Amino acid sequence: METKKITINDFILPIIIIALSIGYGYYVLTYPVDTIVSNYLSLPLIFKMVRQHFYLILVSASLAIATSVPLGILLSRPMFKRVRSLIVGIVNVGQTIPSLAVIALFVGILGIGSKTAIFALWMYSLLPILNNTIAGMTGVSPFIIDSAIGMGMTKVRTLFFVELPIALPVIMAGIRTAVVINVATAVIAAYVGAGGLGDFIIAGKNINRWQILLLGAGYASLIALLLDHILGVVERILTQ
Repeated sequence: METKKITINDFILPIIIIALSIGYGYYVLTYPVDTIVSNYLSLPLIFKMVRQHFYLILVSASLAIATSVPLGILLSRPMFKRVRSLIVGIVNVGQTIPSLAVIALFVGILGIGSKTAIFALWMYSLLPILNNTIAGMTGVSPFIIDSAIGMGMTKVRTLFFVELPIALPVIMAGIRTAVVINVATAVIAAYVGAGGLGDFIIAGKNINRWQILLLGAGYASLIALLLDHILGVVERILTQ
C-alpha cells in the first residue's frame, strides 16, 4: 500500500517538467532562428503568458468544482433522482457546443478578456466533475449507509464522514480529467484577448516560426502533465 506522505518520487516528474521548460525556454531565447523570434520573445513575456494560463485554469477549475461537486451530491439524493437525467443532459448539451462558439456567443455579453474565456472553460469543466460526483456518491453501498445510521450517525454526518470519503477517488478522477481538458482548451483564450499560451501558438502560426509555436504547445502539454501529477498525489493522500 502506498504511503500518504509525500515522497521523493513525487518530485521526480515535476523536476523533469521544470527542467524541460527552463531548457527549451533558454534555447529559444539564446538561439532564435531569426531576428523576428528574437524581437518577439523575452523572458518576462514567457513568464506573463504562463502566469495567465495558470490563472485561467485555476479560476475556471475552482468554479467548476464549487458548482459540480455540490450539484452532484444533491442529484445523488433519492429525492432528486427524477430530475437527475434532465440536469445532466442540460450540462451535456453545453459540453457539445464548440468552445469557440461559446466564446463567440458570450463575447458580446461578457466582453473581451478573461471573463469570457473563464466562462467557456467553466462550462467545459462541469460535465466530468458532475458525472463522476454522481457516480461516486450513488456507488456507495446502501448497506454501508444503513450501518452508519444504525450506529447513531445523522444523515449529515453520514454524508461527510462515510459517503464522501468513499466517493472521493471517483470525484478526484473527474477533477483531474476536467483540469487536463482545461489546460488544452485554455489556448482559445488568446482569441478574446485573455492571453495565455495560446498567444504563442497563434503568433507562431501567423508568422510561421516553429520555435514560438512549439513554445506555446509544449508548455501547455507540460502544464497538463504537471497538474495531473499534482492532483494524483493529492488524491493519493486524501483517499488512503
